[in-house]
Amino acid sequence: MGRIKSTAVRTLGSELIKEFGDKFTVDFEKNKKILEEVRPIKSKRIRNILAGYISKEMQKIRERGI
Repeated sequence: MGRIKSTAVRTLGSELIKEFGDKFTVDFEKNKKILEEVRPIKSKRIRNILAGYISKEMQKIRERGI
């Protein structure tokens, strides 16, 4: 069971996927580095939560075949 993500993380994550969806992958480590390039975030904790959320969403997208 995972933790519930805040509305801010889900909103920002969805916006970033719409804008830079072709850059993100299902790999957490790669997504952290991509986030640093695309939108630098001062808080390491928030960056990691966001990278994890994006990884999970990209996995869902891959499974759906979209």
